Amino acid sequence: MKIVVACDSFKSCMTSEEVADHMETAIHQVDETIDVRKYCIADGGEGSVDAFLHTCHGQRVSVSTTDAYGRRIHTTYALIDDGATAVIEVANIIGLSMTPREKRTPLFGSSYGVGTVILDAVRRGCKKIIVGLGGSATNDGGMGLLQALGCRFYDRSHKYLSPQAMNLEKIQYIDFNRLEKLESIELIAACDVKNHLLGEDGATYVFGKQKGLFPNQIRKLDMGMENYRNQMMRYLHVDINMFPGGGAAGGIGAVLIGILHATMRPGIELLFEYSDIREVIQNCDFVITGEGQTDRQTAFGKVPVGILELAKPYQKPTICISGALGLGYQELYALGFAGIFSIADRAMTFQQALEMAGQKLEAATYAIMKTITTFSKI
Repeated sequence: MKIVVACDSFKSCMTSEEVADHMETAIHQVDETIDVRKYCIADGGEGSVDAFLHTCHGQRVSVSTTDAYGRRIHTTYALIDDGATAVIEVANIIGLSMTPREKRTPLFGSSYGVGTVILDAVRRGCKKIIVGLGGSATNDGGMGLLQALGCRFYDRSHKYLSPQAMNLEKIQYIDFNRLEKLESIELIAACDVKNHLLGEDGATYVFGKQKGLFPNQIRKLDMGMENYRNQMMRYLHVDINMFPGGGAAGGIGAVLIGILHATMRPGIELLFEYSDIREVIQNCDFVITGEGQTDRQTAFGKVPVGILELAKPYQKPTICISGALGLGYQELYALGFAGIFSIADRAMTFQQALEMAGQKLEAATYAIMKTITTFSKI
């Protein structure tokens, strides 16, 4: 029997590689002769750098930058294609999971650190830069990223504005004269969301609450973002609200596409282009995928559905084993999943769930595999 294991990370808990290792352990406890092929997978969010390094056998580069709140950090990105391509993820620079929920203050957040890492890749001679946009803690419209590239923002009194979300409403003048336009770089925004920058389906309304915004702050900040868009139109004659995916990473997507002329691509699709996973799935017996939580949103470009779509043309049964199941997960059966399972087997605190995740994952995988191998012998 040949099994492909290709899961997303269980965010803030286990990396994609750790998830696959636990599953492999459980599978071999059932039958050590089963051939398990493991793939490290990400969709542009947390774990994207690791996924590309694992797939492409690239080089990990360390760089000093700043997090969402201006604190000095060291992070890493990947060099692949013999150093010609950089893979950067905002999740390990200005990531949501880098700051405890009770300490998140998105009005003060900035995407500046992402811009400095992009510049580091440019200085290393990269000709292509892939920026994974999932998991951002910021909602500054990419204002910080632009400042890192040389842009400056001022209020009506020509007073300099720091690149933070709370200053979006104050912008009246923008100096683009020193902007590093990256014209010789192929820039790719890796993202699975289609939200625009503004409005009830935009960056602030859809993602603001999870980043720490209170309901009374959301409307005001969206109005600030609208001012930001209007000033961009005034200076560059580009409407950064017109692009699907512009709301990704608190508006970084809009800046990458509209100002820096990046191409938007699904992160998982980019990863597959560097992988032999299609060929291996074609010759396997079935596929196991999973993620931290599977729910209705999984249908919109998340890893499990991306893996399912690879397996369907070859009629390979695909099951999903995830940390938790949320609202609407049953709807995913209509897409073709053979089974959708949670590793949670009893009530527990969130902290307990994190601590016991590896053990619970192995137990659930063992039970599922025991059932599958028993029926396969009938």
